[in-house]
Amino acid sequence: MPVTPLYQPELTLLELGAGFYDPVEPASFPSRILRYRNERWAARIGLEGLADPEWTAHFGAFDPLPGTLKSPLALRYHGHQFQSYNPQIGDGRGFLYAQLRDSEDGRLLDLGTKGSGQTPYSRSGDGRLTLKGGVREVLITALLEALGVYTSKSLSLIETGERLYRGDEPSPTRSSVLVRLNHSHIRFGSFQRCAFEKNTGRLSALVKYAAQHYFPAAAALEGEEQVAAFLSLVTKKSAQLAASWMAAGFVHGVLNTDNMNITGESFDYGPYRMLPHFDPDFVAAYFDETGLYAYGRQPQAVMWNLKQLAGALNLICSKDPLVDALRPFGETYEKALGKCVLTRLGLKTDNHDTDIILVSEIFSFLRKSEIGFEQFFFDWYGGDVSAPRAAKSPSAEIYQTPNFNPVKNLLAQRAPLDGNKVGHAYFQQAQPCTLLIDEIEAIWDAVAGQDDWAPFYQKLDQIELMRGALQDQA
Repeated sequence: MPVTPLYQPELTLLELGAGFYDPVEPASFPSRILRYRNERWAARIGLEGLADPEWTAHFGAFDPLPGTLKSPLALRYHGHQFQSYNPQIGDGRGFLYAQLRDSEDGRLLDLGTKGSGQTPYSRSGDGRLTLKGGVREVLITALLEALGVYTSKSLSLIETGERLYRGDEPSPTRSSVLVRLNHSHIRFGSFQRCAFEKNTGRLSALVKYAAQHYFPAAAALEGEEQVAAFLSLVTKKSAQLAASWMAAGFVHGVLNTDNMNITGESFDYGPYRMLPHFDPDFVAAYFDETGLYAYGRQPQAVMWNLKQLAGALNLICSKDPLVDALRPFGETYEKALGKCVLTRLGLKTDNHDTDIILVSEIFSFLRKSEIGFEQFFFDWYGGDVSAPRAAKSPSAEIYQTPNFNPVKNLLAQRAPLDGNKVGHAYFQQAQPCTLLIDEIEAIWDAVAGQDDWAPFYQKLDQIELMRGALQDQA
């Protein structure tokens, strides 16, 4: 198999033992048509040398990669879904396919799937993924990565030739299998399952495994100190994730405990949406009738989920250290929100208080004006230096109103980031790159109606241009 020296297979999950997963067989698909391969991340894990037939054999038929798992593993977990506990879930249409090392930082990478067939946790489901669902996930992971959100990476999308029936879209519809990269496949619900079963041995083993492989600062500790340190680190990473969603204008839609992992990495994109304009009450899922996971309530939802994780850990750790471990959430979130918003604007942070004042003024202006969320960040990237660009924006008249003066004055006081790319080709365009629901539907209509993939690849090219403009800032 043609791999490069960057290919570093691992088998760490097997250290946990069989109580945490079940070996499963992947589905056998009638056909495998490669629709997307992430060349940048393939290179980073040493797999860019695979020819397309080899790629589809590994990521469509799931022939084992050398040196890693010989059989896919469906992980066991429970979870709160819309705050109701469900002990009947687990990896129901996906599995852990392989483990590798990230060549840039040496961290453990889990290759997980979506749509790879039935498992013991599929319940009445068919274990499949619609092609539309796969297209949507490839698009949003690329966009969020460009916007600086710590997200799973879509590595591969293969159309599988089956006809699926779904109640929420015209049926039959086309099918696919997705492979994504995560720095961890372990969810909050993995700990909840151990606690539900009152299995303190497995719960302790899972904490030790997580500390050893993901949190070196906790690995050297023992007992309750290690448990509390682990929760504190997960709390801080989760707070940073919530802040990045808010700065990106992203609405997850289903912030259940089984959709949160311990590394603070966003993943599992179902009914997500990007904000058309700033609206705290905006929801992504039509079935979220109470707005539980509305845009403005995402930080609270993440904190609620962390409390459920703490509740599970309470089986092996006393209450007070766990309560203390949760305390950093608010401060960490606010500091991260300031940094994320200012990074999006290509500007340096100042201090906690002044950063939050600026963020508050920006969000207040965006709410009152109802201009495009992404348009604002595009127009004012670089701060005051971009005033001539903003004067040509579709929102130029709004920037001349008194409501914008507080924001304008505060932006003028900020220095640009080292590495600021205000001169990048992306910012010479008339409009920003967006991924609103109408755009996604138009991309899918072209695929479904004419098998025209050009709009899909064009959007990915636009996102890559955006990534080049927004990444590698100091």
